Amino acid sequence: MALQTQKDYDIQYKKLTTVPPPGRPYGVPVAGTERPNRTAAYRHWAVGDGPLVTSLEPDINSTHDILNRSARKWPNSKCLGTRHWNQATQQWEDKYDWITYADFDVRRKNFGAGLVEIHKGIGYAPEKYGVGLWSQNRAEWQIADFGAASQSLYSVSLYETLGPDTTEYIINHAEVACVVCSLPHIPVLLKMSPRLPGLKLIVSLDPLEQGELASHTKASVLNEIASHHGIQIFSMAQVEEIGAKSGRAPQPPTREDICTINYTSGTTGNPKGVLITHGNAVSAIAGGRTNGNVSPKDVHMSYLPLAHIYGRLIDQIAVAEGAALGFFRGDILGLVDDMKILKPTGFISVPRLFNRFNSAIRTATIEADGVRGALSRRVIDTKKANMRLPPGKASNTHFLYDRIWTPKVKAAVGMDKVHSMVSGSAQLDPDVQQFLRAAFANHFAQGFGMTETYAVGSIQARGDFTTGNIGGPMCCVELCLESVPEFDYTVDDKPNPRGELLLRGPVIFREYYKNDEETRKTLDADGWFHSGDICEVDKMGRFKIIDRKKNVLKLAQGEYISPERIENVYMGSTSLVNAAFVHGDGTQSSLVAIFGIDVESFAPFASKILQETITPNQVADLRVAANNPKVKAKFLKVLDDIGKKHKFNSFERVRNVHLDIDPFTIDNGIFTPTLKLKRPQAAKAYREHIDRMYEELAAQEPIGKNKL
Repeated sequence: MALQTQKDYDIQYKKLTTVPPPGRPYGVPVAGTERPNRTAAYRHWAVGDGPLVTSLEPDINSTHDILNRSARKWPNSKCLGTRHWNQATQQWEDKYDWITYADFDVRRKNFGAGLVEIHKGIGYAPEKYGVGLWSQNRAEWQIADFGAASQSLYSVSLYETLGPDTTEYIINHAEVACVVCSLPHIPVLLKMSPRLPGLKLIVSLDPLEQGELASHTKASVLNEIASHHGIQIFSMAQVEEIGAKSGRAPQPPTREDICTINYTSGTTGNPKGVLITHGNAVSAIAGGRTNGNVSPKDVHMSYLPLAHIYGRLIDQIAVAEGAALGFFRGDILGLVDDMKILKPTGFISVPRLFNRFNSAIRTATIEADGVRGALSRRVIDTKKANMRLPPGKASNTHFLYDRIWTPKVKAAVGMDKVHSMVSGSAQLDPDVQQFLRAAFANHFAQGFGMTETYAVGSIQARGDFTTGNIGGPMCCVELCLESVPEFDYTVDDKPNPRGELLLRGPVIFREYYKNDEETRKTLDADGWFHSGDICEVDKMGRFKIIDRKKNVLKLAQGEYISPERIENVYMGSTSLVNAAFVHGDGTQSSLVAIFGIDVESFAPFASKILQETITPNQVADLRVAANNPKVKAKFLKVLDDIGKKHKFNSFERVRNVHLDIDPFTIDNGIFTPTLKLKRPQAAKAYREHIDRMYEELAAQEPIGKNKL
């Protein structure tokens, strides 16, 4: 039955936000949807065979509508918060400054109107077009993005850390005439401008005039240079003023209009432009709202890159629910300090950061000496035991420990008020999830989504304390598995069906921009998106990622290995490392690895072995110590113990390592902007070390083993 009134939608919302009864499946197969080599379609338990959710209100068809609604409901509530730099003290302020929802709405509409006017000024006037957006997370990013939507324009996001070649490719491929960016990117764009023939406008998110003589302003200097390239430069304030004077009314987009072209940070080749509609966005935001436990009383920290759809979705959910949205200062190393000032109530992140919290908290608690260590181990062990109780009885809270122990742990990392956490973007190690559940005593779920699904897909239900899975389907999407016989995964496997994860629903992207071939490879005739992830689904309707269709190594003896799974286990099981690249040459019978060491944990580890004092800030000494034979031998023993604990097969255990400090970064091209490992680039960059490690292993083999 179609929903018509707001009352209908409210009834639906209440049903969707209800936690399933203890022990009841929260992903249910829809009868009659099975196909050869495919499971039935699984759906959210409260949706069943009814229509998938496309909105939570009858009048919401775009992100423009979402902000309109929030500005009407909560005009005077805090919306966008910034922690400013104090030029006088040369320090960050110890408070956040806020603009209200009403202010946000006015500014973004003025900015949107101004964007249209400056495009008209250069004779660029197609009905709808894209605008480049290049900046770290900040209030002005959201003003620009929602501003573009107010005129049915769409944003084309550029990662803050993109290299010049990729930036150039995206600007040209998306055919944007205007890039809205932070001040430091303007010289980069001007330098690239001979290779950007379509670029005619640059809008600075930062002020270009601050009371200087007219000829000495940033605006005059930059425009003098830009004029030689046929480019005009405006400040955001100028564009807002132009828009306010124009009297131009909003031109709201429809569900079918483009919301954004979001370029994937691909691990190989040029990024693909994922074309996402407002219908996709509204459906995904609706799904997130039913799972996010967000209210107007909440405070969210915006730090996940807004150029990535995951970060954008989380911020949009906060805006849709009238929550306060504070932005980090732009330095991930200062995130905890920002959190201590902002005091967010939710924390949405990626495994890499949760791994760091896990390592730091373990070191300070259960691995500590004396009474502190003993008490901490008692707390964690008790809570882990409680989480293993049957559904309905399992819990990660404790009447006493959550008064004398937990608050101190949460306060140390700025999570005093955090009631909910979500991990996405990559697989989270089960031990890390369970330890942090115990340490923080809050709801901690793992979810799954991709750029092509607007970052939604599945998520663990509240009250489910299992680990190693990504939960059941969200209310705006359906999931199924398709057999992959070449890797011995079939939907007939026991005890659980296994195969490639497919997703379908109103959140699925329309196409890869200007790339019909890749679109046809990924979207089938029935509308199913083929994710490339290999999953299994259990009797509770929970999906578990067990492999990656394109990320499988095959060793010389014919064994298939998932390096990402092994990396996640190692990083989640020891505080000694913070990055890992497990590799196996097809001509070799064993695995080797490159690890990034955590200097705080590794320094005392190496000092004890070498019987000398090495501090975390002695970088050169740490690099030497990391590859000392004695230290490497002890480190390999740590890995071996982890492998035994997690029941690795012999061929899954890493046999030799190279240890370094920050071996993988965005700057050296081995991490994508979302901190995903580019395997081909890592293998190429460390080929010399890989060859050396295999030579060392060959030298260790008994001579007789190589005889015929």
